[in-house]
Amino acid sequence: MSRYELFDRGRIALQDLSERGHDLLAKDCQPLSARFPVYSHPEFASLVSRLVAARQQGRNVVLMMGGHAIKLGLSRYLVDLVERGLVTHLATNGAGIIHDFELAAGGGTSENVSKWIQRGQFGLWQQTSRLNDIIFQAANRGEGLGEAVGRVIEEEQLPFRHLSIAAAGWRMGVPVTSHVGVGSDIIHAHANCDGAALGAASYTDFLIFAQSIAGLEGGVFLNIGSAVTGPEVYLKALSMARNVAAQRREHISNFTTAVFDLVELPADFRKGPPSKSHPQYYYRPWKTILVRTVADGGRSYFFSGDLSSTIPTLWRDAVAAQSADSLRAA
Repeated sequence: MSRYELFDRGRIALQDLSERGHDLLAKDCQPLSARFPVYSHPEFASLVSRLVAARQQGRNVVLMMGGHAIKLGLSRYLVDLVERGLVTHLATNGAGIIHDFELAAGGGTSENVSKWIQRGQFGLWQQTSRLNDIIFQAANRGEGLGEAVGRVIEEEQLPFRHLSIAAAGWRMGVPVTSHVGVGSDIIHAHANCDGAALGAASYTDFLIFAQSIAGLEGGVFLNIGSAVTGPEVYLKALSMARNVAAQRREHISNFTTAVFDLVELPADFRKGPPSKSHPQYYYRPWKTILVRTVADGGRSYFFSGDLSSTIPTLWRDAVAAQSADSLRAA
């Protein structure tokens, strides 16, 4: 037992989710036929070509993202990439899987943080607490966190499951993993959160992720809007995979990485980040994904732009390239 007093979660009052309101509703999720601001970059076509070629050759395409893409109503594009086999593993943080579940279960997600934190109610909603029960079950079954959420959404035929990335992964046999930082998500404040189960399920997801990274040679790793979780989880998984590969005298070095974010980097970003005295040295996607891990044979790309433009454009161009290649093969 700890020598220090613990916060008593049993005193917290959860409110019904219907009282919260949603910043994003199911009707706000863009259909695939929607018009969107097309993203333009001279190297974008090169990345798309590498992605489609990787899938033609049976190589892995791993997409790591934060929760913001879901909050922007972009789920259909990501679901379609999974269903078309253009993405072989989709990873997110704890927030991503929460937004995905809320959207699938209740047709809405994301709350007014400024409003609810002032009232001591931010994140404290009854229906979202169901995730803790799913996670506890996942740990007992030896499942990953994202795996279990996708399974439950599909098995229970939740009303908006067509918008769920986790459910798409479960249907298609594509891993969807959730990489959680303890204390960083709203459900960790709920009395039914079991820290041991949370750790077990998310750690299983980490090992699933590491196995996908072990097959990254000739493949593609995309980091979309994740400044900390994505780069750090990827870095550790790649070290694990390279350790095992080296024992077999194999290499994981010839692959492609790409970062999609709002920040600006210099045109010569591939030369490396500035010195430690500069704030951008600590921007992990730059030094980790764009430089260090591709230094011995890989290729990296950086695309600065709003995800509402970059993600739909990536989807459009990848689907078009996949279709063109299928016609040529026929």
